[in-house]
Amino acid sequence: MPFIKYPRNIEPPWKDWDQKAQKSGQRHTVYSVNGDQYTGEWLNNQKHGKGTFVWKSSNSLYEGEWKCGKRSGFGTYSVQDPNTGEYVKVYSGCWKNDKKHGYGTYFFTNKEFYEGDWKAGQRSGWGRMYFANGDIYEGEWSEDKYGGQGMLRLANENRYEGSWKEGRKHGPGKFYYLDKGQLYEGIWVEDIPKCGTMVDLGRAEASNPTKYPIPEVKCVYISFSTDLYSPA
Repeated sequence: MPFIKYPRNIEPPWKDWDQKAQKSGQRHTVYSVNGDQYTGEWLNNQKHGKGTFVWKSSNSLYEGEWKCGKRSGFGTYSVQDPNTGEYVKVYSGCWKNDKKHGYGTYFFTNKEFYEGDWKAGQRSGWGRMYFANGDIYEGEWSEDKYGGQGMLRLANENRYEGSWKEGRKHGPGKFYYLDKGQLYEGIWVEDIPKCGTMVDLGRAEASNPTKYPIPEVKCVYISFSTDLYSPA
């Protein structure tokens, strides 16, 4: 009886190699072909958990949480200073689907920054913006612009309190001219006051008051008495 030899079922080597390449758990630094590098936790071959990613082309760095290969959770994004070589913080806060989402602080410059709510990478919700010239806006945001109720305080302490739309004063609001000792209250349309009243307010403490005070407007009530006579 002839001896029949059956071939053994041997998995090809590439399957074993691929299985070993599937990254899960804590790993050492993994380098990409373009020079980017990631050090941290993995799940099902995706960045998942805590880790640090360095972009070679932009010399930027992210340290924080990941979910399914995207920045999600709390993390800090920094860029490298070309002069000192040190990393300078740009954004620190919450992320979702690789975009700023939730509460966080973004530094435009070392003198200008925003702290507050984000949605899909844009300032949305409540937040406070500090400008380099000394102005401060505090209030609601919508799609990266002032939107809703908020207060803009200028560097000279004058301020506007009221409604905003697409970054402009729009709707009912008050503008305090503290340097002149006056207050305007009324309706605004696209940054232009359309209808309202101007009154003196704190003229004694104003740094540059108007030459003459605004006269007080009063309503005078006049009563008419009419005698009715019956026809003869």
